Amino acid sequence: MVNWITNYVRPRINSMFGRREVPENLWIKCPETGAMVFHTDLEENKWVIPSSGYHMKMPARARLADLFDNGTYEDLPQPKVAQDPLKFRDSKKYLDRLKENRAKTDQEDTILAGLGTLEGLKLVAVVQEFKFMGGSLGMAAGEAIIQAFQRALDEKCPLVIFPASGGARMQEGILSLMQMPRVTVMIEMMRDAGLPYVVVLTNPTTGGVSASYAMLGDLHIAEPGAEIGFAGRRVIEQTIREQLPDGFQTAEYLLEHGMVDMVVKRHDLPETLARLLKIMTGAPATAPHGLLEGPHASQAEAEPALAADEAPAQQA
Repeated sequence: MVNWITNYVRPRINSMFGRREVPENLWIKCPETGAMVFHTDLEENKWVIPSSGYHMKMPARARLADLFDNGTYEDLPQPKVAQDPLKFRDSKKYLDRLKENRAKTDQEDTILAGLGTLEGLKLVAVVQEFKFMGGSLGMAAGEAIIQAFQRALDEKCPLVIFPASGGARMQEGILSLMQMPRVTVMIEMMRDAGLPYVVVLTNPTTGGVSASYAMLGDLHIAEPGAEIGFAGRRVIEQTIREQLPDGFQTAEYLLEHGMVDMVVKRHDLPETLARLLKIMTGAPATAPHGLLEGPHASQAEAEPALAADEAPAQQA
Protein backbone atom coordinates (compact mmCIF):
# COMPACT_ATOMS: atom_id res chain seq x y z
CA MET A 1 0.00 0.00 0.00
CA VAL A 2 2.74 2.43 0.97
CA ASN A 3 4.71 1.60 -2.17
CA TRP A 4 1.65 2.23 -4.33
CA ILE A 5 1.10 5.67 -2.77
CA THR A 6 4.80 6.54 -2.95
CA ASN A 7 5.46 5.23 -6.42
CA TYR A 8 2.22 6.10 -8.19
CA VAL A 9 -0.12 8.50 -6.37
CA ARG A 10 2.46 11.07 -5.24
CA PRO A 11 4.18 11.39 -8.65
CA ARG A 12 0.75 11.81 -10.30
CA ILE A 13 -0.21 14.60 -7.89
CA ASN A 14 3.17 16.29 -8.38
CA SER A 15 2.81 16.14 -12.13
CA MET A 16 -0.65 17.73 -11.96
CA PHE A 17 0.01 20.48 -9.43
CA GLY A 18 3.76 20.63 -9.09
CA ARG A 19 6.02 23.24 -10.56
CA ARG A 20 6.65 22.70 -14.24
CA GLU A 21 10.16 22.96 -15.54
CA VAL A 22 10.77 25.99 -17.74
CA PRO A 23 12.90 25.24 -20.82
CA GLU A 24 16.32 26.87 -20.85
CA ASN A 25 17.34 29.59 -23.32
CA LEU A 26 13.89 31.19 -23.46
CA TRP A 27 15.47 34.44 -22.30
CA ILE A 28 18.84 35.66 -23.52
CA LYS A 29 20.95 38.05 -21.45
CA CYS A 30 22.84 40.85 -23.20
CA PRO A 31 26.55 40.50 -22.27
CA GLU A 32 26.97 44.27 -22.50
CA THR A 33 24.01 45.69 -20.57
CA GLY A 34 22.48 42.69 -18.81
CA ALA A 35 19.10 43.29 -20.50
CA MET A 36 16.94 40.18 -20.96
CA VAL A 37 15.53 39.49 -24.44
CA PHE A 38 13.01 36.80 -25.36
CA HIS A 39 14.64 34.34 -27.75
CA THR A 40 12.06 34.76 -30.54
CA ASP A 41 12.53 38.54 -30.46
CA LEU A 42 16.28 38.03 -30.72
CA GLU A 43 15.94 35.66 -33.67
CA GLU A 44 13.61 38.04 -35.49
CA ASN A 45 16.18 40.81 -35.00
CA LYS A 46 18.97 38.71 -36.55
CA TRP A 47 20.47 37.87 -33.14
CA VAL A 48 21.15 41.54 -32.39
CA ILE A 49 20.04 42.83 -28.96
CA PRO A 50 17.42 45.50 -29.81
CA SER A 51 18.17 47.83 -26.89
CA SER A 52 21.98 47.85 -27.05
CA GLY A 53 22.76 46.78 -30.62
CA TYR A 54 25.08 44.05 -29.29
CA HIS A 55 25.71 41.40 -31.96
CA MET A 56 25.24 37.90 -30.55
CA LYS A 57 26.62 34.85 -32.36
CA MET A 58 24.36 33.98 -35.28
CA PRO A 59 23.78 30.30 -36.18
CA ALA A 60 25.42 29.28 -39.46
CA ARG A 61 22.24 28.10 -41.17
CA ALA A 62 20.39 31.28 -40.19
CA ARG A 63 23.31 33.30 -41.56
CA LEU A 64 23.02 31.63 -44.98
CA ALA A 65 19.24 32.06 -45.08
CA ASP A 66 19.59 35.74 -44.18
CA LEU A 67 22.20 36.37 -46.87
CA PHE A 68 20.66 34.75 -49.94
CA ASP A 69 17.64 36.04 -51.87
CA ASN A 70 14.39 34.72 -50.35
CA GLY A 71 16.47 32.57 -47.99
CA THR A 72 16.92 29.91 -50.68
CA TYR A 73 20.22 28.36 -51.70
CA GLU A 74 21.84 25.08 -52.71
CA ASP A 75 23.54 23.28 -49.83
CA LEU A 76 27.06 22.28 -50.82
CA PRO A 77 27.86 18.68 -49.81
CA GLN A 78 29.88 17.90 -46.71
CA PRO A 79 33.17 16.13 -47.59
CA LYS A 80 34.06 12.75 -46.14
CA VAL A 81 37.40 12.72 -44.32
CA ALA A 82 39.20 10.42 -41.89
CA GLN A 83 37.71 10.51 -38.40
CA ASP A 84 40.16 10.88 -35.52
CA PRO A 85 43.32 9.88 -37.46
CA LEU A 86 45.53 10.55 -34.40
CA LYS A 87 43.29 8.57 -31.97
CA PHE A 88 43.34 11.68 -29.78
CA ARG A 89 42.03 11.62 -26.24
CA ASP A 90 42.01 14.20 -23.45
CA SER A 91 39.27 14.09 -20.83
CA LYS A 92 37.07 12.59 -23.59
CA LYS A 93 37.67 10.71 -26.80
CA TYR A 94 37.73 12.96 -29.85
CA LEU A 95 35.10 10.78 -31.53
CA ASP A 96 32.79 11.32 -28.54
CA ARG A 97 33.29 15.08 -28.80
CA LEU A 98 32.39 14.96 -32.49
CA LYS A 99 29.19 13.01 -31.72
CA GLU A 100 28.18 15.48 -29.01
CA ASN A 101 28.73 18.50 -31.23
CA ARG A 102 26.92 16.93 -34.17
CA ALA A 103 23.91 16.29 -31.95
CA LYS A 104 24.08 19.82 -30.52
CA THR A 105 24.35 21.68 -33.85
CA ASP A 106 22.77 19.22 -36.31
CA GLN A 107 25.88 19.66 -38.50
CA GLU A 108 28.58 17.25 -39.63
CA ASP A 109 31.30 19.77 -38.79
CA THR A 110 31.83 23.48 -38.30
CA ILE A 111 31.47 24.56 -41.97
CA LEU A 112 28.25 25.19 -43.87
CA ALA A 113 28.45 26.38 -47.47
CA GLY A 114 25.83 27.30 -50.03
CA LEU A 115 25.40 28.54 -53.59
CA GLY A 116 22.71 31.12 -54.26
CA THR A 117 22.03 34.67 -55.36
CA LEU A 118 22.31 38.01 -53.57
CA GLU A 119 20.21 40.69 -55.29
CA GLY A 120 20.45 38.52 -58.38
CA LEU A 121 24.23 38.09 -58.24
CA LYS A 122 25.40 34.48 -58.03
CA LEU A 123 27.85 33.71 -55.21
CA VAL A 124 29.14 31.02 -52.87
CA ALA A 125 28.95 31.69 -49.13
CA VAL A 126 30.86 29.82 -46.41
CA VAL A 127 29.95 30.10 -42.71
CA GLN A 128 31.70 28.71 -39.64
CA GLU A 129 29.50 27.53 -36.77
CA PHE A 130 31.20 28.55 -33.53
CA LYS A 131 29.03 26.21 -31.44
CA PHE A 132 30.71 23.24 -33.15
CA MET A 133 33.91 22.87 -31.11
CA GLY A 134 34.53 26.61 -31.11
CA GLY A 135 34.52 26.76 -34.91
CA SER A 136 37.92 25.06 -34.86
CA LEU A 137 39.57 24.31 -38.19
CA GLY A 138 40.13 20.62 -38.85
CA MET A 139 40.39 18.37 -41.88
CA ALA A 140 36.64 18.28 -42.54
CA ALA A 141 36.35 22.07 -42.26
CA GLY A 142 39.40 22.65 -44.45
CA GLU A 143 38.14 20.28 -47.14
CA ALA A 144 34.67 21.88 -47.06
CA ILE A 145 36.18 25.34 -47.57
CA ILE A 146 38.37 24.07 -50.43
CA GLN A 147 35.39 22.46 -52.16
CA ALA A 148 33.42 25.70 -51.77
CA PHE A 149 36.26 27.62 -53.45
CA GLN A 150 36.31 25.06 -56.25
CA ARG A 151 32.57 25.48 -56.76
CA ALA A 152 33.03 29.26 -56.95
CA LEU A 153 35.76 28.75 -59.56
CA ASP A 154 33.52 26.38 -61.56
CA GLU A 155 30.58 28.82 -61.39
CA LYS A 156 32.89 31.82 -62.05
CA CYS A 157 31.34 33.71 -59.15
CA PRO A 158 32.52 35.48 -55.96
CA LEU A 159 32.99 33.76 -52.61
CA VAL A 160 32.09 35.33 -49.26
CA ILE A 161 33.26 33.71 -46.02
CA PHE A 162 32.05 34.37 -42.46
CA PRO A 163 34.77 33.04 -40.12
CA ALA A 164 33.99 32.46 -36.44
CA SER A 165 36.72 30.38 -34.86
CA GLY A 166 39.14 29.92 -32.00
CA GLY A 167 41.76 28.57 -34.42
CA ALA A 168 43.13 25.17 -35.42
CA ARG A 169 41.64 21.99 -33.91
CA MET A 170 44.16 20.61 -31.44
CA GLN A 171 42.74 17.08 -31.64
CA GLU A 172 44.01 16.84 -35.22
CA GLY A 173 47.47 18.31 -34.63
CA ILE A 174 49.55 19.05 -37.73
CA LEU A 175 46.75 17.74 -39.97
CA SER A 176 44.69 20.69 -38.80
CA LEU A 177 47.47 23.20 -39.42
CA MET A 178 47.90 21.85 -42.95
CA GLN A 179 44.47 23.23 -43.86
CA MET A 180 45.77 26.81 -43.60
CA PRO A 181 48.15 26.64 -46.61
CA ARG A 182 45.70 24.45 -48.53
CA VAL A 183 42.99 27.11 -48.30
CA THR A 184 45.55 29.81 -49.11
CA VAL A 185 46.29 28.05 -52.42
CA MET A 186 42.58 28.23 -53.31
CA ILE A 187 42.55 31.96 -52.53
CA GLU A 188 45.41 32.43 -55.00
CA MET A 189 43.44 30.48 -57.60
CA MET A 190 40.48 32.82 -57.08
CA ARG A 191 42.78 35.82 -57.62
CA ASP A 192 44.26 34.28 -60.77
CA ALA A 193 40.71 33.81 -62.07
CA GLY A 194 39.83 37.44 -61.27
CA LEU A 195 37.04 36.45 -58.88
CA PRO A 196 36.34 38.45 -55.69
CA TYR A 197 36.98 36.88 -52.30
CA VAL A 198 35.36 38.82 -49.43
CA VAL A 199 35.77 38.12 -45.71
CA VAL A 200 33.15 39.12 -43.13
CA LEU A 201 34.88 38.89 -39.75
CA THR A 202 32.49 37.82 -36.97
CA ASN A 203 32.94 37.31 -33.25
CA PRO A 204 35.40 35.75 -32.58
CA THR A 205 37.99 35.32 -35.35
CA THR A 206 41.24 34.23 -33.72
CA GLY A 207 44.14 31.79 -33.85
CA GLY A 208 45.20 30.02 -37.03
CA VAL A 209 42.07 31.13 -38.88
CA SER A 210 42.96 34.81 -38.39
CA ALA A 211 46.56 33.97 -39.41
CA SER A 212 45.44 32.54 -42.75
CA TYR A 213 42.31 32.84 -44.89
CA ALA A 214 40.45 35.29 -42.61
CA MET A 215 43.01 37.99 -43.37
CA LEU A 216 43.64 37.25 -47.06
CA GLY A 217 40.47 38.69 -48.58
CA ASP A 218 40.21 41.29 -51.30
CA LEU A 219 37.94 43.12 -48.88
CA HIS A 220 37.61 42.78 -45.09
CA ILE A 221 34.32 43.67 -43.43
CA ALA A 222 33.76 43.22 -39.68
CA GLU A 223 30.64 43.10 -37.55
CA PRO A 224 30.45 45.62 -34.68
CA GLY A 225 32.26 44.52 -31.54
CA ALA A 226 33.80 41.40 -33.11
CA GLU A 227 36.96 40.14 -31.42
CA ILE A 228 39.66 39.72 -34.06
CA GLY A 229 43.27 38.70 -33.45
CA PHE A 230 45.73 35.85 -33.10
CA ALA A 231 46.42 35.40 -29.38
CA GLY A 232 43.95 36.41 -26.69
CA ARG A 233 44.19 39.62 -24.70
CA ARG A 234 45.18 37.87 -21.46
CA VAL A 235 47.95 35.88 -23.16
CA ILE A 236 49.42 39.01 -24.75
CA GLU A 237 49.34 40.97 -21.48
CA GLN A 238 51.06 38.15 -19.60
CA THR A 239 53.69 37.83 -22.34
CA ILE A 240 54.61 41.49 -22.79
CA ARG A 241 53.78 42.43 -19.16
CA GLU A 242 51.88 45.51 -20.23
CA GLN A 243 48.26 46.61 -20.01
CA LEU A 244 46.58 46.70 -23.40
CA PRO A 245 44.33 49.64 -24.37
CA ASP A 246 40.56 49.43 -24.00
CA GLY A 247 38.81 47.90 -26.99
CA PHE A 248 42.00 46.19 -28.14
CA GLN A 249 41.30 43.55 -30.84
CA THR A 250 37.74 44.77 -31.43
CA ALA A 251 36.48 45.46 -34.94
CA GLU A 252 36.38 49.19 -34.25
CA TYR A 253 39.98 49.23 -32.97
CA LEU A 254 41.18 47.35 -36.06
CA LEU A 255 39.27 49.73 -38.36
CA GLU A 256 40.93 52.71 -36.67
CA HIS A 257 44.36 51.12 -37.21
CA GLY A 258 43.76 50.10 -40.83
CA MET A 259 43.43 46.34 -40.33
CA VAL A 260 39.88 46.07 -41.71
CA ASP A 261 38.16 48.03 -44.47
CA MET A 262 34.81 48.69 -42.82
CA VAL A 263 32.57 47.80 -39.88
CA VAL A 264 29.00 47.04 -40.97
CA LYS A 265 25.95 46.28 -38.83
CA ARG A 266 24.38 42.88 -39.43
CA HIS A 267 21.13 44.33 -40.77
CA ASP A 268 23.05 46.21 -43.46
CA LEU A 269 25.34 43.35 -44.50
CA PRO A 270 23.35 41.81 -47.40
CA GLU A 271 22.79 45.16 -49.14
CA THR A 272 26.40 46.27 -48.52
CA LEU A 273 27.82 42.99 -49.83
CA ALA A 274 25.60 43.10 -52.90
CA ARG A 275 26.65 46.67 -53.73
CA LEU A 276 30.37 45.97 -53.26
CA LEU A 277 30.35 42.67 -55.15
CA LYS A 278 28.55 44.26 -58.11
CA ILE A 279 31.21 46.97 -58.21
CA MET A 280 33.99 44.35 -58.03
CA THR A 281 32.46 42.15 -60.73
CA GLY A 282 31.18 44.94 -62.97
CA ALA A 283 27.60 43.68 -62.67
CA PRO A 284 24.72 46.19 -63.10
CA ALA A 285 23.98 48.02 -59.85
CA THR A 286 20.63 47.71 -58.12
CA ALA A 287 18.85 50.92 -57.16
CA PRO A 288 18.81 51.37 -53.36
CA HIS A 289 15.51 50.55 -51.67
CA GLY A 290 13.25 53.56 -51.30
CA LEU A 291 15.12 55.67 -53.86
CA LEU A 292 11.89 57.20 -55.19
CA GLU A 293 9.80 56.97 -52.04
CA GLY A 294 8.44 59.89 -50.06
CA PRO A 295 7.73 63.44 -51.30
CA HIS A 296 10.42 63.36 -54.02
CA ALA A 297 8.75 60.36 -55.67
CA SER A 298 5.45 62.13 -56.26
CA GLN A 299 7.27 65.20 -57.57
CA ALA A 300 9.41 63.10 -59.96
CA GLU A 301 6.34 61.28 -61.25
CA ALA A 302 4.36 64.50 -61.64
CA GLU A 303 6.95 66.38 -63.73
CA PRO A 304 6.62 64.27 -66.95
CA ALA A 305 2.82 64.49 -66.76
CA LEU A 306 2.97 68.26 -66.23
CA ALA A 307 5.29 68.67 -69.22
CA ALA A 308 2.90 66.65 -71.39
CA ASP A 309 -0.05 68.86 -70.38
CA GLU A 310 1.85 72.08 -71.09
CA ALA A 311 3.00 71.06 -74.59
CA PRO A 312 -0.45 71.27 -76.33
CA ALA A 313 -1.19 74.58 -74.62
CA GLN A 314 2.02 76.13 -75.98
CA GLN A 315 1.26 74.91 -79.51
CA ALA A 316 -2.23 76.45 -79.37
